[in-house]
Amino acid sequence: MTTLSTKADDIARVLEDEIVGGAIAPGTVMRQEQLSERFEVSRTPVREALRRLAALGLVTFEPNRGVRVRSISPGALRAAQRGRAELEARATEVATPRMTASDLAALDDAEQRFSELTLELRDQARRGEARDSSLFVEWMQANYAFHDVIYAAAEMPLVERLAKSARRTFIGDRVWSARVELDELYAKNDLQHRAIREAISAGSAAGARLLAREHVLSSGRLIEIVIESLGSGGSRDPGWGS
Repeated sequence: MTTLSTKADDIARVLEDEIVGGAIAPGTVMRQEQLSERFEVSRTPVREALRRLAALGLVTFEPNRGVRVRSISPGALRAAQRGRAELEARATEVATPRMTASDLAALDDAEQRFSELTLELRDQARRGEARDSSLFVEWMQANYAFHDVIYAAAEMPLVERLAKSARRTFIGDRVWSARVELDELYAKNDLQHRAIREAISAGSAAGARLLAREHVLSSGRLIEIVIESLGSGGSRDPGWGS
């Protein structure tokens, strides 16, 4: 059972990174037999991995068709972002007075790594290079790592679970690609992480709460603009698939 669980975890992690990174596009149907061949395992751990992705809201099971990677409407994205903003704000407020020296050091390290990767993505966009999925996934994981330090300090498992579920509401690489139009989003995310870290370091729970809420909402607003642009026939990055 342990081996089966480990295999399912490994497969789920790989597929989650590929889905969120855009390597597997929204609407793609994933079939268990093909995944079994790819990962060289039986269908049992594949089926368990897909169930875990479904629990995260990344895929849906369709009778007689397979498992489809979720797409999301702008309205659903907006609702998820608003919900996450309130959860993130509350967790940050509670975490601030609980932060130890070790927690603050971990937050500093996470913020610095995120900043470095943000600069790489922005440089890639300015040069007009094709999207690097591995760089994006690394950037996304660094983003999560920053917020995870805060969740751990807050010790609010229900809030953490709901917020993490909301943050998986995504549009894959149709939004988070290295596009010049998204330079503002990347730059703002970097500055907002820094501001949140500074407020927490200063012990300002109220200030950190406001900054965390605005951080999520401002990202959501810009994402909506990008979605609207794409829906009206906006240009695509050369690295995008069809």
